[in-house]
Formats: sequence, C-alpha cells, structure tokens
Amino acid sequence: MFVRDLMSTDLVVVDVETSLAEAARTMVSAGVGSALVTRDGTPTGIVTETDALAAGASADEPFEDIPLEAAMSSPLETVQPDVTVRAAVQRMEDVGVKKLPVADGVDFLGIVTMTDVVLGYHDILREAHDLEARRED
Repeated sequence: MFVRDLMSTDLVVVDVETSLAEAARTMVSAGVGSALVTRDGTPTGIVTETDALAAGASADEPFEDIPLEAAMSSPLETVQPDVTVRAAVQRMEDVGVKKLPVADGVDFLGIVTMTDVVLGYHDILREAHDLEARRED
C-alpha cells in the first residue's frame, strides 16, 4: 500500500505571520491536528497540536502573543505519494514525527499521519495477505 492510498487531501495552510492562537483556531475549525506553515506562499514548516501545547506550556504569555514560528516544526519533513506506507512509518519513526506532508516535487498534495495508518490497518493487512497468497501461487 502506498502513501497516496491513505493520505488525506484536506491540507490546512497558515501563514508564518499568523499567531499560534489563530493557527490553533484554524486547525480546530477544520477538525485537523496540524497545519502547513508557509512564508510568502512557500511551505516552511508544520505546526501540530503537540507543538501548540508545548509552546503554550513553556511560554509565559497568552497564545495570541506566541509567534507561530516559535511553535512550528522546521525544517519540513515530507514524503512522496508513491512511497510505501511501511517506508513512511519508518521515516516518521526516524525523524520523530507523527505527521508527514505529502509532496510531489514542489506540489503539496496532502498529509499522512499515524492516525491514517492505524485507521487503514485492516486494508494494509488485507493487502499483505493478498500479496502472500499470490506469492504462494
């Protein structure tokens, strides 16, 4: 199974000049756990629920006053849509993230998360069994 089979195409994007509070409101409104952060239209990082909580817990100021750049993860780790889910999960483990934006060159197509992998587990397992059965034939 490939990343393109599991990824979500609902990619939320916020500008780096956005406050952490506004980015959090945007993510909550969209029902997602992360937002791609851009500078002058170019992807530069990602902010996740965990990033927001960590920044809020360590700052001695309101979310509205915390610059998004202080909370976001950068440089941006990405994965291509034709990478296997297994390779994407290994990449997440290697770099210590739970979400990977999916890019084809400079075009961002979506995002794949550990939640996507868990929710797609039965499909992944079925595909593995089908491959094993074909190998035995």
